[in-house]
Amino acid sequence: MDELGDRFGIERRTVSAILHRHGVSMRRRGLSPEQVDDAIHLYKLGWSLARVGDRLGVNHTTVLNKLRERGIPTRDSHSGRRRSCSPRSSRRRGRSRTWAA
Repeated sequence: MDELGDRFGIERRTVSAILHRHGVSMRRRGLSPEQVDDAIHLYKLGWSLARVGDRLGVNHTTVLNKLRERGIPTRDSHSGRRRSCSPRSSRRRGRSRTWAA
């Protein structure tokens, strides 16, 4: 799809929409296990999810999902802090935890 987008000067999503509208079946590309390893390495070096995704030719959410599948903690995009692998972390809802002594 990237090649078609480049050839006709349109976004990849536009290519996808046109193909879908005309009933063309497409396979999902995803990441190979080796690419996931590379993504983890780059992310741990401090690369953003978007930058890793651009490098590997996938959307940043694909990278995020693969990091979560592997149990890699992700950074809070606004503060640089680490957050739990769980998408429903209590910190994301603005609640703090209290620990009993």
